[in-house]
Amino acid sequence: MSCDLLQEVQSALQSVALPELGGQSLRTICDVATHEGAVRILIKQGVNGEALTERLQALVANAVAALPQDTIEVGVEVKVLPAKSLQSASVSSVPGVKNIVAVASGKGGVAKSTTAVNIALALAQSGAKVGMLDADIYGPSQPQMLGVADKRPEMYGPNMIEPINGLGVHVVSMGNLVTDKTPMVWRGPMVSGALQQLLQNTHWVDIDYLVIDMPPGTGDIQLTLSQAVPVSGSVIVTTPQDIALLDARKGIEMFNKVNIPVFGVVENMATHICANCGHAEAIFGEKGGEALAAEYGVGVLGRLPLTRSIREQTDAGTPPVFAEPESAISLEYRSIANSVAMALWEQSLVGSAGPEISFSDD
Repeated sequence: MSCDLLQEVQSALQSVALPELGGQSLRTICDVATHEGAVRILIKQGVNGEALTERLQALVANAVAALPQDTIEVGVEVKVLPAKSLQSASVSSVPGVKNIVAVASGKGGVAKSTTAVNIALALAQSGAKVGMLDADIYGPSQPQMLGVADKRPEMYGPNMIEPINGLGVHVVSMGNLVTDKTPMVWRGPMVSGALQQLLQNTHWVDIDYLVIDMPPGTGDIQLTLSQAVPVSGSVIVTTPQDIALLDARKGIEMFNKVNIPVFGVVENMATHICANCGHAEAIFGEKGGEALAAEYGVGVLGRLPLTRSIREQTDAGTPPVFAEPESAISLEYRSIANSVAMALWEQSLVGSAGPEISFSDD
């Protein structure tokens, strides 16, 4: 009886599609086995979140509702999985890190670092263990944004440092190794070497997501990153105006050439809301990020307004997601982070195929 029930359970789960995972079946994320006459279903959830757990449990319950309930057991295991890298096999893994996400922009001044820190904080708030590598060697800003500008990393062992805990995110930055008045007067090869040391000589421990705040452009650091470590995917940050979009295109093209999936586009400064009257105005143009995303077949992960609170909170070392986690702005950042996490989960399941995410304005 248990063998027949096992097949019925497998068939029922196979018939349920998961749109958030590219249409893969519920069976894909469930281990099903028999034990002492019962069928055990273990939901292997690859993204943190109670709401998702409840949704998956409900889907399983509905799928097997017509089967004998006294012989079916359902459990949940939440564990972030490493996504498959699409890069060359010559890249070296980073010990202690499951997934690496690059947050990049074609030019400076588009609030890329602000986006990176809020994504990292949102992932950490979901229950994941998150690291942040500030790869902007010349202009590191993450120590200030995470409120740890005055801290120095401790040594773990010979030529190995411990990351600094900033608001629950494990951060490593050149800004914590030099003073704020020390310029990095280095040539390209020196910068590339420093980046690799920061990556490989840090004692990362069971990091689910390592967010890398990239410097603007498509230069030495970007090339070093794509050739040296398995980057799971990337997020492109832009503003709506044409000049920013021109440079953002170069960023997408660069990631495409080195086989790093682009999960989507974040459009910053999409609108300005007047503090006095509440009038919203698209002072930098409209739907530029949407057009860019459509051109390359990726999604718009989120749109953020041009508002004083983002700047003030981030400058103070308490970014919006930490300072006001339930605000509209923080919820947008959390939605972006969740989309990135879901894309990584999908990529871990499909292997060599990159994720396809559908978004709407609804």
